[in-house]
Amino acid sequence: MSRINGYHHLTMSTDGAQEDFDFYTKTLGLHSVKRTVLFDGVIPVYHLYYGSPDGDASTIITTFPFRKPGVYGRRGTNQSRTIMQAIPMGAADFWVDRLNARGIAAQKITRFGADRVAFAHPCGIPHELVESDSDPRAPIVNAGQGIGAAHGIKGIYGALVACFDRTAMDDFMTIALPLSKEADSHEGTVYRVPDASGVIQRVEVIDDRSSPQGTWTLSGGTIHHLALNTGDEDSQLALRAHIEGLGFTDISEQKDRNYFKSCYVRSPGGALFELAWTTPEGWAKDEPPGQIGKTLVFPPWFKDREAELREGLEAADFT
Repeated sequence: MSRINGYHHLTMSTDGAQEDFDFYTKTLGLHSVKRTVLFDGVIPVYHLYYGSPDGDASTIITTFPFRKPGVYGRRGTNQSRTIMQAIPMGAADFWVDRLNARGIAAQKITRFGADRVAFAHPCGIPHELVESDSDPRAPIVNAGQGIGAAHGIKGIYGALVACFDRTAMDDFMTIALPLSKEADSHEGTVYRVPDASGVIQRVEVIDDRSSPQGTWTLSGGTIHHLALNTGDEDSQLALRAHIEGLGFTDISEQKDRNYFKSCYVRSPGGALFELAWTTPEGWAKDEPPGQIGKTLVFPPWFKDREAELREGLEAADFT
């Protein structure tokens, strides 16, 4: 039985904090779920979380804006390429018009039989809004930004991974994780992410033998990882042991992310996957329920560095 139950979140490194916040909250209509800082290393960088008002798993997009430290990467092959979110059936035209009216070039495309809106984050990372049928999640409504239930983003649909040879990914995707293969054609390979609630979420893998190797480090303009939800610690550690036992030894020990616990594994096709589960306190650990994402918060282990980190962060208006 699979120990994965849907996506937990998707994470990328972007450019400016202000444009990032405005893009997700004002253009796409997501809500601020958490504002904190990068827990790894010493560089003062925001870690911004967006999603449904209560931060439901499978709705969360997170970003590290790297404009102030000036660390930038290269988009290419052997790397996650596209962030995909689900929208109601028939909502694509609304989003094409909305995005183009706001100066974000958008067009309707079809891949694997699904209509989608293709556009890019201000830092250049490709995004798609995919019309998804039989998705029981309620759309994320943001009346203040003019987004109602007929068009609101429902949450994560998945991500697209570009790699030199997608056949090398197959054992990892179907045996290690494991996901179920839904399609395999000239367009690429589609894998279904297990979800007990029936939410349709996928990983799409395509061949790209012509682009340069993409950056794997935390660096602006690139997707860093795709996080899958294990639900609890027992499932996470059992899945970690299963993956490592197959010989995929490029896998981390468990890391404390304050609101959830994580392990990271590098796939043969280059994309970094995370195995995550939310702790019982979750987002309300340091902000009251119903008020999450309203303040800048720091984990307990950074209390002695809080003034230093605040001073080093990029100026931005998160309202």
